[in-house]
Amino acid sequence: METIIINIVIIVLMSTGVIFSVVTALGLIRLPDVYTRTHAASKSSTLGVLCVLLAAFIHFWLIEGIFNTQLIIAIAFLFITAPVGGHLIGRAAYMSGIKVTEETVRDDMKDAVKEAKQEIRDHKPTEL
Repeated sequence: METIIINIVIIVLMSTGVIFSVVTALGLIRLPDVYTRTHAASKSSTLGVLCVLLAAFIHFWLIEGIFNTQLIIAIAFLFITAPVGGHLIGRAAYMSGIKVTEETVRDDMKDAVKEAKQEIRDHKPTEL
């Protein structure tokens, strides 16, 4: 009975990971601009891969009896780096001047970039 419950949990996690990965693929194909695409790629693919890795970890630990620290490290590394990478790609795209799509409701970065550029222009180097 215990093995059946563990297998059901593994199947649910694996299926959830596959669904998130399919949503990521559809988002990369269908979404209109770089900002929405990076959002789809970083957020949903992170959840998809995390679910698959967690299912693999549970399988190896509870079914095979092997505690795999490499999967734990991969889960932690992916959980930390993927959203940060997506954020930095979006920020670099904005700083490069790539326009947002017309469907975008508001642009929060516009004022922040103006203030930062004004601060850079106003900054006078101090003399030593």
